[in-house]
Amino acid sequence: MSDLPDDAQGGHADDLGDEIRHAVEAPPTRIVVIGGGMAGLVVARECARPGFAVTLLEGSDRVGGSVAPLEIGGMTLDAGAESFATRGGHVAELLDDLGLGGDVVQPNPSGAWVRHGSRSVPLPKAGLLGIPSSPLARDVVDAIGWSGALRAYLDRLTPVLKIGTERRLGTLVRKRMGRKVLDLLVAPVATGVYSASPDELDVDVVAPGLNAALTRLGSLSGAVGELRSASKAGSAVGGIRGGMWRLPQALAADIEARGGVLRTGAPVAAVEPWSPPTAEEAAQVVVDSILAEEPDAEELDAEEQEQEARWVVRLADGEELAADAVVLASPADASLELLASADPALAALAGLDWPAASSVELVTLVVADERLDTTPVGTGVLVADLPGSDVKAKAMTHSSAKWAWVAEAAGDGTHVVRLSYGRAGRPADTLGLGDDELKAQAVADVARLLNIPFPESSVTAFARTPWTNALPYATVGQRERIQRVRSEVDGVEGLEVTGSWLTGTGLASVIPDARRTAERVRGLRWKGLTDALRAETGTADD
Repeated sequence: MSDLPDDAQGGHADDLGDEIRHAVEAPPTRIVVIGGGMAGLVVARECARPGFAVTLLEGSDRVGGSVAPLEIGGMTLDAGAESFATRGGHVAELLDDLGLGGDVVQPNPSGAWVRHGSRSVPLPKAGLLGIPSSPLARDVVDAIGWSGALRAYLDRLTPVLKIGTERRLGTLVRKRMGRKVLDLLVAPVATGVYSASPDELDVDVVAPGLNAALTRLGSLSGAVGELRSASKAGSAVGGIRGGMWRLPQALAADIEARGGVLRTGAPVAAVEPWSPPTAEEAAQVVVDSILAEEPDAEELDAEEQEQEARWVVRLADGEELAADAVVLASPADASLELLASADPALAALAGLDWPAASSVELVTLVVADERLDTTPVGTGVLVADLPGSDVKAKAMTHSSAKWAWVAEAAGDGTHVVRLSYGRAGRPADTLGLGDDELKAQAVADVARLLNIPFPESSVTAFARTPWTNALPYATVGQRERIQRVRSEVDGVEGLEVTGSWLTGTGLASVIPDARRTAERVRGLRWKGLTDALRAETGTADD
């Protein structure tokens, strides 16, 4: 009974008995979750328990969003997200609950490389978002040269008050450490993680505490060192043996086992306030049911008509679902449109200056070439966006070098590499290419990044997966826009919104927000039962 309010858990025995009686006798609270990505799945699972009737609606033909499977070369790999951030322990806790905790794995610790023009070097290890904590360290000098390292070292000599607090990551790094650190180290990392340029990223969002540490210690490198030392030991990311796609699969199975309903291929057109049917509409429902020869149609429909609702969820095919609470866990554009249909007062939210979503395309290659056994560039390469670069991809992951389970699945002498195309603010220029053209481009990029020329015939399998990223959560000004959405939706009872466009991408951010959303939705039932009990007994608030 963990959902009982505090006063019910420790209050008078009579009150507790009345609360429980009403909870058992009351009809279930109907919750409709719109959107079958990770946020929607977590909300549905948290709400699928006695006293609640949960229906999740997903417009596409599968759930999971960007956590998706890819069948290629006789293997099932990840088509989207391949790992999760371990911070906070939220993902690990959920995996344990679902029986997947024993399958959590860590990546190869050798780390990634970074490519500048036609040269690839190991990415310096003692850094944060590419910002080095030791500007004159050997791996920093190897990456950006002595001139860049010495300029970065000036950060130790520049008074903080001369710079002041900077909100934009790019501006901060450029002023404190110079353009080489920004362009050759920070930009490749930040673009890969946040799909936005450093000049658009809010320092307090992407590196909480960095500005305060900078003011306290007097240097950006010192601040990075302090934040790194304060972080927990161990890998910052983890994965699941067999692929991250197993997580939404397990969530979906658990929701159904708890009595929840999952419906794919069910796009939603609108969410509108519920109003009681007219006498004519009620009569027509009964007539239609009788004509359909449904048993006890008169009694069933009369009973259903007596139960009021707060919302009507209208599907694209015209079907209507009554709901006591609606959770919007769909992407930003769909959620904003549905908010406007739910309450005209929320329509103005769509007019906020939202940054455009970015599109990327992932290309996966299975390569039969034993020369890749030496993992020549660690677990992959981030590519600096420099004029004249000979590589079109923004990043390459050597998946079979990064994850032992992928290497086992591929077999001896066979490797899996994955390339990402499309940079912040620009659509992936591969979207207009045919499969043969894209495959040739990917092979050329991998050959350059690995410095191992190989024929296209050594590629035994190829797959392309386009994605549209969520709106950049970490861009400057986005926090204020998100706060406005949350505060205005909070004013509408029975309506909730969650998802990566509000929390930031990554399961470590999505899962705790979805759980808090589910708690608020479940709390509506107890509020309603308490109000009904007080009305029945004639009691007032203490």
